Amino acid sequence: MSSSAKLLEEQVATWPHVSVAPHRFGGREFRFNKAEIGHVHFWGVVDIPYPRAIHDALLADQLTQPHRWLPDSGWVIFHMSSAADLDHALRLMRLSWLLYTLKSAPDPSLSLREESEQLHLGPTLASLLAQFVPAHTDAREPLTC
Repeated sequence: MSSSAKLLEEQVATWPHVSVAPHRFGGREFRFNKAEIGHVHFWGVVDIPYPRAIHDALLADQLTQPHRWLPDSGWVIFHMSSAADLDHALRLMRLSWLLYTLKSAPDPSLSLREESEQLHLGPTLASLLAQFVPAHTDAREPLTC
C-alpha cells in the first residue's frame, strides 16, 4: 500500500460513524454506517461517489476526474501521486462523509457551516451541499464562504 493511501486510511478511520474494511478490488473501503463514502486502492487511486450535481461541479472545477469504468455515474477518481495530494484526497472524502452527516446531525445547518469553513468551500459547492440539509431545519440558505 502506498504511504499516501495508508495515511488516508488512518485519517478517515477517525471520523465519526466511519468504518474501514477491505475493498473487493484491492484497497480499503470507507463506510458511513452501511453506506460507502469511498475507497482507496493500494496504489493510491481514490474513488468517491457523489450526487450528480456535486460530481459535475467537482469535474467542472477540475478537482477530480470521471471514473474510468463508471463515467456516467456519480463516481469520480483522484490519483494521489505525491504526499501533497493527500490533503486534497482527504478534502474530497470529507465532502462525501459530510453528505451523510447532514442527514443525521443534531444540527445539520451548524455542521454544514463548520465543515464549509474548514474545507474552504466555494459558493457553488456550499450551495449544492445546502440542498442536503433536511427540510425540517431552518438553513437551506446558500452559504457565503
